[in-house]
Amino acid sequence: MRGSIATLLLTVLLGVAPATTWSKDETATDPAEKSPPATDAKQAVPASSVTRHQAIIDGKPVKYTATVGWFILKDPKDNPIARFGYTAYTLDGVKNLTQRPITFAFNGGPGSSSIWLHMGIMGPRRVVVNDGGYAPPPPSQLVDNAFSPLDVTDIVMIDPVGTGFSKPLGDAKPADFHGVDEDIRSVAQFIKRYVSENGRWGSPKYVLGESYGGMRGAGLAYYLQANMGMNLNGLVLVSPFLNGATGIDGEGMDLGQVTYFPTLAATAWYHNLVPNRPATVQEYMREVEQFARDEYAPALAKGYVIPEAEKKAMAAKLARYTGTSPEYWERADLRVSHPQFLQELKRNDRLIAGRIDSRFVGPAMNPLGEEMDYDPFFPSVGPAYTSAFLGYLHDELKFGRDEEYMVSAFDIDWSWKHKVPGKGGWMSPVPTTVPDLAAAMTMNPGLHVLVQQGWYDLATPYLATRMDLEHLDITPEARKRIQLEHYDAGHMMYLHEPSMRKFREDLVGFIQATDRL
Repeated sequence: MRGSIATLLLTVLLGVAPATTWSKDETATDPAEKSPPATDAKQAVPASSVTRHQAIIDGKPVKYTATVGWFILKDPKDNPIARFGYTAYTLDGVKNLTQRPITFAFNGGPGSSSIWLHMGIMGPRRVVVNDGGYAPPPPSQLVDNAFSPLDVTDIVMIDPVGTGFSKPLGDAKPADFHGVDEDIRSVAQFIKRYVSENGRWGSPKYVLGESYGGMRGAGLAYYLQANMGMNLNGLVLVSPFLNGATGIDGEGMDLGQVTYFPTLAATAWYHNLVPNRPATVQEYMREVEQFARDEYAPALAKGYVIPEAEKKAMAAKLARYTGTSPEYWERADLRVSHPQFLQELKRNDRLIAGRIDSRFVGPAMNPLGEEMDYDPFFPSVGPAYTSAFLGYLHDELKFGRDEEYMVSAFDIDWSWKHKVPGKGGWMSPVPTTVPDLAAAMTMNPGLHVLVQQGWYDLATPYLATRMDLEHLDITPEARKRIQLEHYDAGHMMYLHEPSMRKFREDLVGFIQATDRL
């Protein structure tokens, strides 16, 4: 597997689909599975803290109730199987909950808690960071989040099992939750439980997932309606990872080289390394995307026996679009992975660019290395998010001082197997929930989809998402229910204040347009 251990760890930490192989070693044993956690009375009891607050959102005071804690999920025999953590925000004074939308939101990983969306854009409070650079040292600054959608939808931030306060109980093992299908099933069980306990069956319902949360969200849209009789009004995919075939490069699959290439070019454009630089990144992406589809993909299809003259001509074009050298692309046989590119782009300056957001740069730890050995995005913002959230959780929400909150599960052992809807139990050869989304949109004519994607996202590049949407097997009518928006930022586009504002406008507009259809 190509890709450094450091990159993979940061990949998991920030909720991004990891560049990993799809098959799970059935002989390997997760250390946590050797001795299943015992269920004691304290662990198997629901817990929560309820506090009341006010924040200024979109220029207006909003009074709301925050509930943080966990439910206990049980198997059909009423045995506890998991403690499932969440933070819910509900608007005060609502008399008719059937008129009030509710949105269930989560990050990805797999193995990431929800703190990034929570403290970045969805919650009523957010952490202040330095977009494009390092956040100030402690103390972290928390402010009212003027861009939260809480004024138009109640919000439930979800931490899947293995993250946050969520963990297996009793005889349940991590493997019972750590897989594409296992994860979809357990999150669906939580959503059903929350909806039932809080009287929200009649409410307009939305699911919002970032990164691997896109794969989870697309699977949930189908699973909830097919197995629990719960139709969604809307599915929001933020920087989504939906399909291993399009969303991974550098692993011997040429399609990934094509889908990543426009974002490599966008990165070079942002850092002013492109000759005859177009005025806008949007204009540049139209040109580069057409090149990637019409010229680069056919060249890669010729394999490693492409004629030498064609290879040299193609290398020259690839170099011009990405601010690198033709010789570099020739040596790579026209196939440069994004960790390699991020090391090469500013090598002469001893700098590397970011993967999560390629606007970020940092000093190279090994200027002679083949690929980046860390993502400068994470030390720029990660510690600020972590310290801000834990302080907020303990001090403002009054919960969890005596409990460990798992921001990320570094050592998660994930099964990528997935049963494709309508295929009689057939397993997808690569992980993808694109067929699930197609089935959900076909079976639920009221389901609308909003996709939010940053131009400088090299974790889940925009062309991969666009190709996945283009390959949804749905009717022209269903296709009209998809809204695709782009932002002048990266994977967590809500770090960038203009994009933060657009994020809110797009999300609020989407909910208001679909909650009464």
